[in-house]
Amino acid sequence: MSKTVTIIDTFGFFFRSFYALPQHLSNKDGFPTGLLTGFVNFISSLQKEHSSDYLVFAIDSKGNTFRNEIDPNYKANRTAPPHELTLQLPVAIEWIDKMGFRTLGMVGYEADDMIATVAKLAVEKGYNVKIVSHDKDLYQLIDDDKVVLVDAIKRKTINEDECMQKYGVTPKQFIDFQSLLGDSADNVPGVKGIGKVTAQKLISTYGSLENIYENIDTVTPAGVQKKLIENKENAFMSKQLVTLKRDVFDEFDFDEYEMHYENPFVPIYDELVHYEMNGILRALHAKGVMQEQKPSSTQNGVEVVYETIKEPKLEDFKTTLITEKKALESVLSALTGNEIVAFDTETTGLDPYKDTLVGFSFCFDEKQAFYVPLAHSYLGAPEQIGSDDAKEAIKKIFTCKVVGHNIKFDLHFVTKYLGMDLDIYGDSMILAWLHNPEGKLSLDHLSSTMLNHTMISFKDTVKKGETFASVELDDACKYAAEDALITLRLYNQLVQKFKHNSTEYLLDEAANVEYPFISTLLRMEQSGIAVDSGFLSEFLEEVKTRLTSLTKEIYAIAGCEFNLNSPQQLGGILFETLALPSGKKTKTGYSTDEKVLSSLVDEHEIIRHILDYREVHKLYSTYIEPLLKLSQESDDSRVHTSFIQTGTATGRLSSKNPNLQNIPVRSDLGVKIRRGFVAPKGKKLVGIDYSQIELRLLAHFSEDKVLVHAFKEDKDIHLQTAIVLFGEDEAPSKRNIAKTVNFGLLYGMGQKKLSDTLGITTKEAKDIITTYFEKFHNVKEYFNYIIEDSKEKGYVETLLRRRRYFDYAKATPMLKAAFERESVNTKFQGSVSDLIKLSMNKIDRIIKEEGLKAKMLLQIHDELIFEVDEDVAQELGERFQKIMEDIYELNIPLKASLNIGDNWGELK
Repeated sequence: MSKTVTIIDTFGFFFRSFYALPQHLSNKDGFPTGLLTGFVNFISSLQKEHSSDYLVFAIDSKGNTFRNEIDPNYKANRTAPPHELTLQLPVAIEWIDKMGFRTLGMVGYEADDMIATVAKLAVEKGYNVKIVSHDKDLYQLIDDDKVVLVDAIKRKTINEDECMQKYGVTPKQFIDFQSLLGDSADNVPGVKGIGKVTAQKLISTYGSLENIYENIDTVTPAGVQKKLIENKENAFMSKQLVTLKRDVFDEFDFDEYEMHYENPFVPIYDELVHYEMNGILRALHAKGVMQEQKPSSTQNGVEVVYETIKEPKLEDFKTTLITEKKALESVLSALTGNEIVAFDTETTGLDPYKDTLVGFSFCFDEKQAFYVPLAHSYLGAPEQIGSDDAKEAIKKIFTCKVVGHNIKFDLHFVTKYLGMDLDIYGDSMILAWLHNPEGKLSLDHLSSTMLNHTMISFKDTVKKGETFASVELDDACKYAAEDALITLRLYNQLVQKFKHNSTEYLLDEAANVEYPFISTLLRMEQSGIAVDSGFLSEFLEEVKTRLTSLTKEIYAIAGCEFNLNSPQQLGGILFETLALPSGKKTKTGYSTDEKVLSSLVDEHEIIRHILDYREVHKLYSTYIEPLLKLSQESDDSRVHTSFIQTGTATGRLSSKNPNLQNIPVRSDLGVKIRRGFVAPKGKKLVGIDYSQIELRLLAHFSEDKVLVHAFKEDKDIHLQTAIVLFGEDEAPSKRNIAKTVNFGLLYGMGQKKLSDTLGITTKEAKDIITTYFEKFHNVKEYFNYIIEDSKEKGYVETLLRRRRYFDYAKATPMLKAAFERESVNTKFQGSVSDLIKLSMNKIDRIIKEEGLKAKMLLQIHDELIFEVDEDVAQELGERFQKIMEDIYELNIPLKASLNIGDNWGELK
């Protein structure tokens, strides 16, 4: 049986491994570990997935190579790798040697030349060769199944058939193919203007670069021939640059690179513990490689003792109760104003308009935290800090750099308590969200995952049916002071993670955008929006009548009465009594969700009635009834929603209690609800809505000439798209189709969804999408770029470079497809969120600094709603509109529409 040589394209593999794993992986010190994690995973899989007799780690040597003599510009413009990658590279290279493997490199040559030479000598010996790399430069080495490439991340073998399928040329033709195509990353010029498709056709027709130029007169079309003639020198120089050297040395001692599997991780055990490679450590213990009793081994005659795995624990800390004024003053006297102080409140509940402050905690040295009780009221509760002293203490704390975890909640209570605005320095929840926007953000969870510390739970502290005011002071202190201390530690650790991970710029984004946004949202929530209770009461009765009518109609059609709000009973009526086609029945019954019902609209008249009932019932139960109740409970008939800054991975705001973001806009009843939100006497509501902002960002990012021209000329973009797709004559009647396509493709709409939305066949939908991408060529290319870039890096960035991570390496095919859609979605929806936040912060600052007669009330996706004094509504509306349009310089102008009315419904 032939022996196998495995050659690792070491730096290529490390780069690939780095970008394939989540970028936010790090140890407790904030040192990045994504690359190291990928490396140890690969080494642990060697025996199982890459069984081999010899193992060679090919590396690049420092300095120029012979290719720089051919062209001094070769690789001249390569951007520096990310700092978090360069931090890990030396560790990984050192591990290769410590684990008993060997590297191979030579001055004046690249790792690819090492690989090419070893592969040639191995084949001459009759060995099989596996090259672990996804670098296209190595495709030229593929030789039937004797030499193959292995993508270790995707676990895929690349042979001649794969090469042909991907590039349309054989491995033997690959050098000539690259000579035409060039490589911008390495400054290989190629033939300017020749792309992949043209290069493939030329090689398929003529076979080689030399043969193309020997028959240059027969090359068509004329434009391609002209490019080839003008760039002949570059083409042949490119061939020299891309051709790998297969004769760097004549002999190679394969025995020196003999593969071994005997516990390669033993020599680096301590480092695996330090870098928290817990997955491999657990595997080692499970296999019995490491014993619980400090095992030892002998290396080169020296006994080495290994500690057992120890999960890092949060060291002991002190919690101190302060109930006397002098003690409080003494502690606070140590503050100079330059300290970072974590601050947290304890309250009687979660509603800042009904509940009150019970106490507050703070921490500034990570080893001791303090709790100051104000209003514990259980029987026998001792005397606590008085209101005046507490207010002075909080003011003193807020002269420092105050941080919190979801500090907007605390600010609601303390600003009301003090009767003044407060400035904050940071928020650990915001940092955790910027670090991993899809992770859990609760303090308890982050403490457990990042600090390996289990916090005291609220339910174990506060008895059911009671409030924090009923908790005895000693227990309250342990719980509350721990919150402040964990907040400070989390904040400091997250800051270090950003610094280590080359994402320090996100600390600036937090300071300049996200933290000011906390204050912006706080003021909006405190303002609330006025509601016409009388109107809502009448509307409620109207909707009740409509629900009663729909219920009777459905019962008549079904031939019996049943609980319309019970999916089980509804499923029985639809799929058993009426025998409509159904999906598979589960343990809980038939599915009756909107998707299922929508697919049955043409099957039976009852379906449309049920869909109408559900929409009306949702408006009744989710919006009208709760809104009326909230307005009646409010002293000033205003509803105060709570905006969630970290509620979505894209950055788009959500809201709760009540949720005002998702009030339906397409139905008449949904539109009518908005009439219940009103401007008080002497005021007006001002609505400013960004116009087609996602499409404007698409034009900015893709630089598509048709889109850019349309926006610069202020043309109707949907009509222009319709003209491109359907021609001048049909365009006006098909503008809505173009609008659906424009927005749908931004968010990953495929032909099935488009056909369902427009009521056309899937073939018609496919043809429309195909035509769209043919006409808007840059758009298709840019979508592909976003997807491929997200796969390569493992994340996508918004306009302000907020990141969203995608773990393609572990994803199923269905999840990968979802990641592709979400990467495009995040680029645009996330960037829209960036622009809205910038605008809101600037407008909020101006309102506050100039004392303008205006309040910012709501943000509903692309729209801002203000309450403004009637006499300055037009003036301030136009000023705010201008701010939104000028907030960020894009390649095309931003545009916003201005509407003024007496209620929200009049703003559209």
